[in-house]
Parts: sequence; structure tokens; C-alpha cells
Amino acid sequence: MTATHPYANDESHSKLPEIPILYRDEHLIVVHKPSGLLMHRSPISQDTVFLLQTLRDQIGQRVYPVHRLDRATSGVLLLGLNPDIARDLVTQFESHLISKSYHALVRGWADDEGEINHPVADEEGNNIPQEAVTRYRCLERVELPVEISRYPTSRYSIVEAEPLTGRRQQIRKHFKHISHHIIGDTTHGDGKHNNYFREHHGIFRLMLTSKQLGFTHPVSLEKIRCDALDELEWQRLNSIFK
Repeated sequence: MTATHPYANDESHSKLPEIPILYRDEHLIVVHKPSGLLMHRSPISQDTVFLLQTLRDQIGQRVYPVHRLDRATSGVLLLGLNPDIARDLVTQFESHLISKSYHALVRGWADDEGEINHPVADEEGNNIPQEAVTRYRCLERVELPVEISRYPTSRYSIVEAEPLTGRRQQIRKHFKHISHHIIGDTTHGDGKHNNYFREHHGIFRLMLTSKQLGFTHPVSLEKIRCDALDELEWQRLNSIFK
């Protein structure tokens, strides 16, 4: 099934609620990116609403991306408010000085913890498989009395994932590789389980969120940690995992 993106072909920026700001000063800004919103214009997309442009209009100044989140992924996103600050923060990312973790809802019971070391073809690397490593740990598990495939029950896990490299869609591809497809992933996921969560729990999006980001402020040298907002879809899971 083709995903429906809430910001595609939107002719009016006024229809888009303000992007939530988690932290801001004169040098940088941290926001909570909504699921379904592209970061910037793409030649393969017909979207007319983008995070960088919307945030620029919202705060009245240009913003400079430091890292990226896929359209379908939500959560904590860090941007510079001038090129020098952005370059400093990019260097922190490249030097593995920035901590980041994601939460994902996956099919099956994940191991207590693990490391996925499997090459990922990054489109910016001419589609050549490149080294990619993701650590994870299981936060919660549940077994539901619903038959979706060939078993009378269905198992799911909430995992915390820490990508040690930054390949495009790395976490999504890695969890597919270990057969723990992320719920809501229409590219690398399992359609039967995606349909179950759409029809029975009203979850139509990719259940992958940039949950936490920690970095050193380039000017004050203060250690800053930002946490994602508590999204509606994750709130709905509380009744399932109780």
C-alpha cells in the first residue's frame, strides 16, 4: 500500500501547525519534526510544504540543517541558526560526539539487546553498500491474541535503537534484516502487520521516532539533552503494552 503523506500537495502553509520547538537560543534550534514532513524540496516529490521552509517562516530567520530525518520519521531534530554553528555541530556528528536514540515498534519479540552490523546501500554513496552499525535494546514486549500470519497470536516489541553510523533509512533496513520489521514501514515493513495497526489501532504512520539527542553547545560548551514530545500514536500503544 502506498503511504499517504499529510503534507503532500498542500497549497497553503497556513494549514500546517507550528513546528514544536524543544530548545532555542541565538545560535541553534531543536525542534520536534512531525512524521510525514519532508525536510527540504526533493526532485522526486510533489510536496509543497517542507520543514526547513516552514520553520524559517515560523521563526523569521534561515535555518541550517545539521543532520536529517526521513520523511516518515518523527522526533528530535537539531539545526543551526548560522553556517558556522551548523558546521561545528556537523563536526560533532562526524566525530561521534553527539548521542542519539530512537524508539521503534517492531514485529516479533526482540532480543534483550543486540548489535546489527550489516552494510546499507546509501543513495548518496552511489547506491554502494557501506558499513552500517545499529545497537538496540528491548524496552517492552507484548503478545496479542490476534492471528495475522500463520500463528494464533502476534508478538511485538518496543525497542530503543542507537545508530552508530548515519546511512539513509539505516534503522528501518537493519530491523528488516533481522526480521523485526518496523510497524508502519511501507517500504521495508510487513504489510499484514501494518494493516492490523491501521485497522485496529488507528496507526497509519511509521512507528520510528528520534527520541533523544544530546550534544555540546558550540558556544557555551554546555551539555544539552532534548527529548521528543509524547506523540498520540505512542500514547495509543500504552493500552496495548500495559
